[in-house]
Amino acid sequence: MTIQPVRLFGDPILRSRAEEVTEFGAELAQLVADLTETMHDDGGVGMAAPQIGVGLRVFVYDTGDHAGHVVNPEWTVNGEETQVGAEGCLSIPGVRFDVERAANITVKGVDITGAPIEFDATELLARCVQHEGDHLDGILFINRLEPSDRKAAMRTIRESDWFRNGVTVRESSGVGGGR
Repeated sequence: MTIQPVRLFGDPILRSRAEEVTEFGAELAQLVADLTETMHDDGGVGMAAPQIGVGLRVFVYDTGDHAGHVVNPEWTVNGEETQVGAEGCLSIPGVRFDVERAANITVKGVDITGAPIEFDATELLARCVQHEGDHLDGILFINRLEPSDRKAAMRTIRESDWFRNGVTVRESSGVGGGR
């Protein structure tokens, strides 16, 4: 396992749709291990492959109660109930805002061997899956904000040292900043 540099807001890979995984083996297993190590080092609860510069449809999660990975994920919303909660992103350090998400979802995908995965998710796990799934579609959580919050988030980003200095990749810091 290797802690990987994290791509930051402004890196084009964060705005691109990731490709389906078609090859299963040691490289995919290494990617999942690297994602997990990087996520834990940065104190996050989820991390998608594009956040470390890999354009594949893979994410990992560890909410404390649930941990794992999903390859080629899809999810469906169960019911109309929503939840509002604070989100941040390891790729947008120092920015946290409330985001509305579906409260109950069903997740389907495969694991690193290609075996099917399916589970229901609520609360933080549902939020995490939706957030990381958005990354795989090139969507950042700030795109989900109300207009006034999006404006405030962009102001915070523009005022940040990393953005002002044109930094789009940073070494994992181990200081947290995830959701």
